[in-house]
Amino acid sequence: MDRRTLITSGTVALAGVAATSARASSSKTPAEAPALSIPGVGLPVIADGRLRNYVFVSLKLHIGGGKTVEQMRPKEAFFRDALVKAAHRTPFTVAGDWTRLDENRMSAALVAAANAISGRGSVARAEIIAQNPRLRAGMTPGV
Repeated sequence: MDRRTLITSGTVALAGVAATSARASSSKTPAEAPALSIPGVGLPVIADGRLRNYVFVSLKLHIGGGKTVEQMRPKEAFFRDALVKAAHRTPFTVAGDWTRLDENRMSAALVAAANAISGRGSVARAEIIAQNPRLRAGMTPGV
């Protein structure tokens, strides 16, 4: 066997193994639903009628209703604006904790706003990825 035949047969064998492993890995993991990431939205923590802190929230909108990420990306600014307005109107503050916000109320407000912004059912759910408070120390309620 000459060197060229050996190299060619080795390359063909490696390509077959790579294709088989790619097919196996794609069949094991289901396709993830499309989602739009919205990083770093600053929301207020309001307690007793006073601004106490800011929490920067990163979230992911799980898209539904036949929409694509490309259709939803231009509306990201509208989602941010709706979330900030909702946070000022009815704060998502957790009683006794000025370093985090209520995730369930935030998600519900964002899904409700998404119905008006991009159509009913366009956002299946909103997932809060991270909450980072501006101030971490000295957060004592009642002061």
